[in-house]
Amino acid sequence: MSDIANTHDRSLEVTIISGEDLRINDRPIKNNAFVTVKADSCCSPSSHDSTKPDARGESYPYWDEKLHVELPAGSRYIIAEVRRRSSSAGDKLVGTAWILVSDFVGDYTPENYLHFLSYRLRDAKGLRNGIINISVRVITSSCKGASSRPWRSPPSVLEFKTPVDREKNGGTVTGVPVCWKRRYERLMSLGVSGYGLV
Repeated sequence: MSDIANTHDRSLEVTIISGEDLRINDRPIKNNAFVTVKADSCCSPSSHDSTKPDARGESYPYWDEKLHVELPAGSRYIIAEVRRRSSSAGDKLVGTAWILVSDFVGDYTPENYLHFLSYRLRDAKGLRNGIINISVRVITSSCKGASSRPWRSPPSVLEFKTPVDREKNGGTVTGVPVCWKRRYERLMSLGVSGYGLV
C-alpha cells in the first residue's frame, strides 16, 4: 500500500476514544489531558480540532469525542498530539503519534469505513509515553447527506488494525498499535461496546 494514498481533498471524522498510561517526566498525569488532531500538509494550511480536557481520567483519560479535520490532497499523515492543560504552566506536551493516511485510505474497504486504531505515543525526546485509541472515517459527500438514513449494522466485534512501526519523524515516531485484544478488553472495561461510537 502506498504511503501517499491521498490524491484529493477529504474530510475526516476522527473519534478520540481514550488514552493509556500518560506521563510527564515519568510520572502519571493527574488530569486535564486533551488531544489535538491536524493534517501534515506542505501544500496548504492545515485545519485542526481538539477535544475538551478530561478532568477526571488522570493518566487513563476517556474522551469519546468526535473531531473533524480537513485532509488536503498529498497529505501523508495526520498528527495526534496529547497535551495536559495547566493554569500555572500552560499546555505541556505528553506525546505525539504520526498516523499514516494509508492506514485508513487506499485499501479495499469502502471510503466511509470506520477504522479503529491504537498507537503508541512518543514524547519530545522520542521515548514511548502511553497509548492513544482512536477511530477514523473519511466523510464522503454521500455520508454528509445521509444522516437521516439508517446505518447498516457493522460487525459486532471491535477490530483494531495493526500498522507497523515506521521512520522517525520530527522527534516522534509513527505509532505501533499494541495488542488489539488488550485494547479491546480495556475499551470494554470503559463501557465502549462494539461499533457503538459510530
